[in-house]
Order: sequence, then structure tokens, then C-alpha cells
Amino acid sequence: MCSGLRWSSATGPVLEWDGGRRSALVRGKRVAFGVAGGGVRTCIGARGHACPVRAPVPGRSVGGRCEECARLDRAHSVAADTLADDPRPYRVYLAWFGTGLVKVGITAEERGSARLLEQGAVCFSWLGTGPLMAARRTEELLRAALRVPDRIPYADKRAVRSALPGTEGERSAELERLHAQALALPAWPDSLTPAPCRPVDHVHAFGLTGLPPAAGEVTELVAGAALHGQLLAAAGPDLHLRTPDGVVVLDTRLLRGWPLIPATDDAPPFPIREPKPAHPPQEGLF
Repeated sequence: MCSGLRWSSATGPVLEWDGGRRSALVRGKRVAFGVAGGGVRTCIGARGHACPVRAPVPGRSVGGRCEECARLDRAHSVAADTLADDPRPYRVYLAWFGTGLVKVGITAEERGSARLLEQGAVCFSWLGTGPLMAARRTEELLRAALRVPDRIPYADKRAVRSALPGTEGERSAELERLHAQALALPAWPDSLTPAPCRPVDHVHAFGLTGLPPAAGEVTELVAGAALHGQLLAAAGPDLHLRTPDGVVVLDTRLLRGWPLIPATDDAPPFPIREPKPAHPPQEGLF
């Protein structure tokens, strides 16, 4: 059972397995696995606890949890605003995923840049550090005043990865402009200490230089099927694999809860769909 992909600024991406085993994801490595015939995907549980009923989970669910475990997982989640009294310092960040794709978010200071790697941020800069509620207010301020979202769909991130600007300066230009506008806002919370704009670029860490466009995306794992490919890049939860049918993107969140086995050469491939096309950024309402 795979428990998911984990990122570290020191070790890079690894797949974690039940029992604590880890598999390093090195570019060029061959990835090959399948699901045994009759295999069933079950809930991965929550907060370190197994699902008490091992509830079945739909193959296309990226959460990998049943309704009860999903509710438990979010019961003490910063993202769900259920930890208003968390005493830890938090950082506000601006993350850039491609032209016109910038978001604002927060992460615990102790996590460093792991959250940005997990989201697949091509480049980012810290905006400020302070108490959780001040960080939340700053996030809301940027959403309201600068129209910067706090979420960007993964399909939109994937669509632009193979057509990014070529230099770090070009990639960070939009970040730098928004960073300056954010620090100039008059309603900036007093308890949030501003941070200078120092963009961090993840193109090399993800392996995106020269990345070919994706020909397809795995929609779900199914019993009796398999996937073979050479790892070209890893960004956020996504693996870009060179397969006999072209470059295919696998969202590793789809692995969780499946009993995986070594792939066999005669197994059919997992269902694959055409990737979402990249669209130019919208400049107005109409």
C-alpha cells in the first residue's frame, strides 16, 4: 500500500509505503506497477488511524478517504480554519505556477518550503511571517484587494508546465510585481512582519527543463491494469512519465489505498484521458 508522495527540500520526492519504507524518485528511473485482478481500493484512514471499516473508495478520488475519515482529517486542519488558537508562527507566500497563475497561501514556518514543493509551485517568495490569524487576514486581504486566489486547480498547473518562460527572471517577474503591490496595501496587519521578495525557483528540482508536453493523464487505477514508464519530472503530486504512448502524467494521490504489485508486460494500461489544454490568462470580465 502506497501512502503517497512526500517532498523534502533536502531529499527531493519519495514514495512512502505502509510500514515506513520509502522509494526515492530519481529522474530517469523506470516506474512500473499494477493492481492485481480483483483488487479493491480502500480508505487510507486519517490522522495516523486506520479506517475502522476499511470502506471502499472511488478510483478517481484524489483524497483516498471515505466521508467519515475525510471529516476526521479536516477536524484539526489549518486549511479548514479549525485551529484558530495554533500558537506556531506562520508564513504567507506567493506561488507562481505559470503565466497568469499566481496564488497566495500560508504554511507553518517550521515546514519550510515543503508546502510549495507539494503544490508544484514553479517559483515562490515569502510575503511575511506572524501569528496564524494575522496570516489568514493577509491571505484574505490579497484575495479581496489584488484578486489573487488561494487555490489553483491541478489541471491548470499541469497544462502550462511544458511551456514555461525560459529564465528565472522571466518566471519571477509576475511574483515580484504582486509582492510589491501586496506590501503597499494600507490594511497590512501590524502583527505580520513583511519579508523581502526573494524568489525561489523549482524548475531544476522538478526536472521541468525541456519537459515534453503530456499526451495524456491517468484518470484512475483499476484492477488488472498497469503502468510502465521512465520518470522525466516530478512536480507536486504529479509524475511525468515517458511511456510507449507518449508522456503520461500520473497524480500519485490516485495510488493511495490500492494494493500495488509489480507490473506484468501483458497487463492493459490504466484509463488515460487527453490533458486539459492551456488557455491564455483572462485579462477582464468579458
